[in-house]
Amino acid sequence: MDVVTREVEREEAENTETAFTRLLDWLDDGTDSGGETYLEMRRRLVAYFDRRNRPAADALADETFDRISRTLETSSIAVTPPARYCYVIARFVLLEDVRRERRSVPFDEARSTIPIEFTAGAREADAVARDRRLECLDRCLVKLKPEQRELVIEYYRDAKRQRIDRRREMASRMGISMNALGIRLCRIRGSLEACMGACSRRR
Repeated sequence: MDVVTREVEREEAENTETAFTRLLDWLDDGTDSGGETYLEMRRRLVAYFDRRNRPAADALADETFDRISRTLETSSIAVTPPARYCYVIARFVLLEDVRRERRSVPFDEARSTIPIEFTAGAREADAVARDRRLECLDRCLVKLKPEQRELVIEYYRDAKRQRIDRRREMASRMGISMNALGIRLCRIRGSLEACMGACSRRR
């Protein structure tokens, strides 16, 4: 990896860290909760999307925070309390997700109108894109410190109930609270996302 690429990745990681810190400060609204407010708001957003039967509630909650972070980069947010603004943005994210779902044509319906060659090509393109994302993820995981890599892999293993139980065991084993564990993983994930973004652009 050349020096310029390393410098760009370092700056992107720093920008991601700065954006996350700015988001935490805004959510705390003048008090320092040590990330507790962020985790509670994220839990509430996930529940909000879950209640509306969205299959990717976690991703939609993260998208909500990403949009707020981008707004905070260029201007202040006058709406108070912060939770109210979070729900305003979550509403837009929800509507867009519903529209995307409605635009999706069921496979059985599409099969009679879309040429087989096209659907096969689309599946192949999707597979290639997925492989590239996984390759970028592998490269970025290697760049983490060994203890960070093991932590993030274990944190995102399993699904739903098993995942919650595993995270509770991890926090207990490390002698920290679930909230503290969540904050630690948010920072690692921020570095991973910056690295994967840079990797995707290079490819």
